[in-house]
Parts: sequence; C-alpha cells; structure tokens
Amino acid sequence: MQTAPDLPIIEPKSTGIISQYRIEILSGLTVALALVPEAVAFSFVAGVHPLVGLYAAFIVGLITAVFGGRPGMISGATGALAVVMVALVATHGVQYLFATVILMGIIQLLAGVFKLGKFIRMVPHPVMLGFVNGLAIVIFLAQLSQFKVTNALGEQTWMNGLPLYMTLGLVVLTMVIIWGAPKLIRSIPAPLMGIAIVSILVIALNLDVPRVGDLASIQGGLPTFAIPSIPYTLETLMIILPYAFILAAIGLIESLLTLNLVAEMTETHGGASRECAAQGAANLVTGFFGGMGGCAMIGQSMINVKSGGRTRISGIFAALFLLCFILWASGLIEQIPVAALVGVMFMVVLGTFAWSSLTILHRVPSHDAFVIILVTIVTVYSDLAVAVVVGVIVSALVFAWRSSKRVSVNTEMNKDGQKTYHISGPLFFGSTANFQDMFSPKNDPADVVVDFQKSRVWDHSGLQAIEALTERYSRRNKTIHLRHLSPDCKALLHKAGSMVEQMPDEDPDYGVAVDYDDYGSEN
Repeated sequence: MQTAPDLPIIEPKSTGIISQYRIEILSGLTVALALVPEAVAFSFVAGVHPLVGLYAAFIVGLITAVFGGRPGMISGATGALAVVMVALVATHGVQYLFATVILMGIIQLLAGVFKLGKFIRMVPHPVMLGFVNGLAIVIFLAQLSQFKVTNALGEQTWMNGLPLYMTLGLVVLTMVIIWGAPKLIRSIPAPLMGIAIVSILVIALNLDVPRVGDLASIQGGLPTFAIPSIPYTLETLMIILPYAFILAAIGLIESLLTLNLVAEMTETHGGASRECAAQGAANLVTGFFGGMGGCAMIGQSMINVKSGGRTRISGIFAALFLLCFILWASGLIEQIPVAALVGVMFMVVLGTFAWSSLTILHRVPSHDAFVIILVTIVTVYSDLAVAVVVGVIVSALVFAWRSSKRVSVNTEMNKDGQKTYHISGPLFFGSTANFQDMFSPKNDPADVVVDFQKSRVWDHSGLQAIEALTERYSRRNKTIHLRHLSPDCKALLHKAGSMVEQMPDEDPDYGVAVDYDDYGSEN
C-alpha cells in the first residue's frame, strides 16, 4: 500500500533526543485538536452528552498509548461504535451504555489473554485495501456534515453563499499549508501549522465561520468513578450482552486492522494480542468513569504517524492535552474554526486511500478486484465489521474453489500388476468429489497403492473421502495401500478397517508449524 505524496511522513531522526521529543509532543497536540470535534460528533451520534465522548477519548487514548501493542496508534471514541450504541441509549439510557462498555472491555480483555489477536493475519490483503478505501470514504463523508447549518426551524441545511465560500476557502488553505509546510520547516507538524495559521487568521479577522464551540461546549471536570446504576439481573445481562459482543468485535477488528496499517507504514511490528488486551482494559476502565468506549482511530493514527509520532509519548500527550482542553483551555479550543480541522481530515483521506488499488484493479485476479470493491462498498454502506467478515468469507470461498481444482493424479503399473495412484494437491471438503472420480475400483487390479507424498489431507472431509474410497475397494475384495500419510492423518484413519494398509517405513517426517506470540516466544 503506497502512502499519498501530498501528506509527507516526517521520519524521526536518529540524533537529537530533545528534537524527537518535541516532535512527539507537538504531534500529540495536533492529534488532540483533531480528537475534539470527532469525539463531540460521535457523542451526538450515540445520543449522549459530548463529555461522554471526550472522556472516552481521554481514557481509552491514554491507556492504549501506554499499554497498546503498537506505539504511535491513537484510540478514542469512534463512529463505528457510536452507530451501534444509538438503539441501546435510546431504549434503555446511558447507564446501560456504561455497563455495556464494561462488558465489552471484559470480552476484549479475554481476547487478548487467549491471544485471539493473531487471527487478524487471516485477513487477506485485498480486504485490507478495501478496508482503508472504505474507511477513507467514510471519513470524507463524515466531514460533509460540517458544511451544514441549523436554520430558524431547527433543521439542518447546507451552507450557501458567503459562509460556504469562506469555509471552503479555509479548508483549501489548511490543505495547502499542510502540503507545503514540510518543504519549508519540518520541526513542527504540518497539520498543527495548518490549524494554527488558519485559526489565527479567523480570529484576527473575526470571520463568521463555524467554530468548535458551535458544536458544543467542551468544558468539564475530571471524570469520576461510578458503578453503572442498573439492575444487576439476568434480564439486564441479556439486554447488554449482544451489544457488548458486537461492540467488542467491531472495536477489535478496527484496532487490529489499524495496527497492521500503521505497522506497514512505519515498517515495524505490533503485538496484536497485546493490543486486544489494552483495548479491553481501556474500555473496562472507561465504563466506570462515564465514557462511551472506543477503539483505534485510523484518521488520528494517520495524523500522528505523518506528523512524526513514533513512540508512546505522542499518544500519551494527545490524551493529556485533551484533558487539559476539557479542564482549562475549553474557551481557547472552542475558537478554532471547524474548517481547519476539516482540512486536516481531508488530507488524512488523501493519505489513507490506497490510490494504488485503482491502478491494479485490472492487473490483479478478478476475484481479488471484486473483494476490494465489495469491502469498500460494504464499509461505506454498512459497517467495518460486516465488511471485513464478508471480505474474508468471499476470499475463503474463492480460495477453496480454486484449491479444489488443484488436486490431480498420475497412475503407473509395476511389473507385479500393482497399480499406483500418485495424488497431487490438497484433499479437503472442496476437492473430495474430484478425488473420488479419479479412481476406478471396478477396473483396477486387486492390489492398489495410493501415494500421498505430494498431497496433504486438510480436514475431516478428506479423511472421510479416504474411508469411502477404501470401502469401495473392499466391497470388491481388493486391497488398497495408503503411502506417505502424515502422522495426524494416520491417527484418524485407524478406524477404516483391516482392508486399509499403510506403509509406515516409507512415510516422511512431517514438520509441525510452530506458532509464536507477539513477543517472539513459542505458544
């Protein structure tokens, strides 16, 4: 996946620790500024007070920055989770939401403990391309709401006339600054420069354009510990459990895919299961402190990485800056024009979208191109979790179909009249029909050898096919010998009966794949 050239990545230098710390802290400040309108907007989507989203962004962001599996990633309240929360909040209230977030955190924590994060490797690259493309489009569409205003009747209408032209002009100016600033100065993150310059211009000229304060007031106090005020009954558990599982799945999928994306951009490795545990712990704590929960945010993570954030420092300071905004600097932050933040997010869209995928659609296999387009569309019109699951299922079905055609056979007769079938390719549920058609018990001699040296039995359907084959020969009082079977296949074939003869002396020694965890030790 290529990074768009219009949003340069600041590479940290190996010298100058103080200089790198400055980049990390300024990157955290940039991310914190971008987190404010997102958290407020997603709070409105979920139907909760803006501080519920801001507290979630602070707590989730801080805990995952300290303990997460990928330094440089940013987590907080996200739209993917907010849309799931709407029905729960509307029906049962915000206290049920807090309880659900706590249960969501427990589920994610267990996923980390049992090292389920490693299964993210099962997501094919075409699904990843569709994921980033769809998410880029979702981020873009989310920014369009900032071009709406509320009329006298309380209805949302599109801007027009001078306010629209000024807002668009400020958005473009922010994007131009972000694009051009690194060519002049690299010690300050370009998005931060864009926000600062446009904000100073708007405040100095007193331009009448929407500002952060027009969305909602972000002033508040420290989050306080409280146990959700709900009846602790089995009925309550049945209400919140389905939401908790859905939220946990969406949060983990988005976080792990973002982890892979950031790891690819920075050419480093991340701990998938560690990230699951960190996300779970963060949501568990957030639920007790009045937050709406969250997960990794690809947009803010891209801002951080492209601003030079490589360590946990940037994520920690992003969370701390956000808390400072809530406690002491709300008045100043509320003066920032929304257009400046929209410009930053538009640059994120340009940098996130896998533009190379458009040029390779006609060169990659048609099924891969279909998966890229399918996942992109489902991400935009449904949600991330559904899109990834659909993409993985389609990719798996295509793989199974193509693999089923790879099974083949060569036959030979020796001087003693024994016929040997040399099997090539995988034997599994998709290839068993072709496997059965390759044999002719009626016309074969009384002594038959089936050689699996170039084949491997993948599942129980393959074992069942072998058993069925031996029965076909045994009904005609013919002997079938199985050669070069793997040890695991032998152990399951003993029940096939006395007519199945194996040749252990010629069997090769099959190696066993070793699974390593995120820290390099064997599981």
